[in-house]
Amino acid sequence: MSYAFPPGGLPGQNVSPEGTAIFTSAYAVLPGATQRDIVTSLLPGWQATRTWILARPLTGFAETFAQYAVEVAPGGGSDHPDNDPLAQAVLFVASGEMRLKTGGKTHVLGPGGYAYIGPGRDWSVLNFADEPLQFHWIRKRYQAAEGLSAPDSFVTSDQQTPPTPMPETDKWATTRFVDPADLRHDFHVNIVSFQPDGRIPFAETHVMEHGLYVLQGTARYLLNKDWVDVGPGDFMWLRAFCPQACIATGEEPFRYLLYKDVNRHPALRPGV
Repeated sequence: MSYAFPPGGLPGQNVSPEGTAIFTSAYAVLPGATQRDIVTSLLPGWQATRTWILARPLTGFAETFAQYAVEVAPGGGSDHPDNDPLAQAVLFVASGEMRLKTGGKTHVLGPGGYAYIGPGRDWSVLNFADEPLQFHWIRKRYQAAEGLSAPDSFVTSDQQTPPTPMPETDKWATTRFVDPADLRHDFHVNIVSFQPDGRIPFAETHVMEHGLYVLQGTARYLLNKDWVDVGPGDFMWLRAFCPQACIATGEEPFRYLLYKDVNRHPALRPGV
């Protein structure tokens, strides 16, 4: 199994700058081709590391989460990755090997490795291998709920987690790393998979905000009123209630890493 990641590099001077990125009040599409060397960020507390920040809380953009693609050179990493005591995280390895320490234990994650880091938990990441470590990092501030404790950290993988087929189809399935009935969690990061010609057969419209990073394959994706062609490395943001659907194209599965906020009352005043 392979997992897409930003290509980096820089196109030649003979390449047209006209692109296919889209930014609207309802959705955004950041094609993989836009994720180049000159748009990376450096982060305090991280060594030999660069990041593509794909989404951040911003007026008219993502409201509940931030999403990064992180590349760590051999020997790089961080003993203090996040300075926000309320931040929780999902880490998903695209390539290389990650040495993750959390809760007094050390884990080695390869491609497809998945870790959830609970809010306020100590953790560290090191690339001890000879090749770059590339992983996706999704951050969200934890929203406490009365009578519920914060979730524990855990480590698993794509390979260890069987996908759950959607009703009455063998062409659409979701790999759920968290039990949907576990109300301690206020967000999910799943992998959604479609076999060729599989589809979301209606225009979904719902309260959850989405971040989608295409890991494999191609599709035509409905975003609000527009059908957009997407492929490996493309990132999509959808605000709450933005209509969406898709039709998988090509000859291989279409798979994406999906963020959504769940299991909490909507705030009755913005920002509260």
